[in-house]
Amino acid sequence: MEKKLFELAVEIVQAQAAMSKMTAEDIEQALVRVYNALHKMRLAEDQGRSILQGETLFQAPGASAGADPLSSIREDKVVCMECKVELRQLTANHLRIHHLTPREYKKKWGFPLKQPLSARMLTNLRSRSAKKRGLPENLRIYLDRKRENKTISDRQIPAAGPSRSKKSSFTTF
Repeated sequence: MEKKLFELAVEIVQAQAAMSKMTAEDIEQALVRVYNALHKMRLAEDQGRSILQGETLFQAPGASAGADPLSSIREDKVVCMECKVELRQLTANHLRIHHLTPREYKKKWGFPLKQPLSARMLTNLRSRSAKKRGLPENLRIYLDRKRENKTISDRQIPAAGPSRSKKSSFTTF
């Protein structure tokens, strides 16, 4: 039976590695975690116990139950605080699984609202790309023009008041 559990763990980790970039160390840790989880589930099944949905099967080394949300955003990945899945970016589509919007997720876990929910590497890459294309300078120019147009329109006062039509002194019966 142990060999089958190991084979199952290998298949699960292979599928996971095919979907996201994983280092050799990540693969090794994932393999150990998946094998331990399968083993504990098998033991519970043999003993007739059920594993509760909220019960933790294993504790990852160095991880605590009440982990700091800001530490979930790492250089090469971000960990969803709801389901502990590691991704390059927490998308609105992923958060919809948990019935949350990005704003609700940030408020729930105490992230600053301007904090991007993506790996630092990805955030830096996008920032460099935007700077290369001149977006910050173009934004400044746009905002300056908008401010100028607003002040000009505020200064313009209509030369003549609203026109009133004069009533005719003749009445018809």
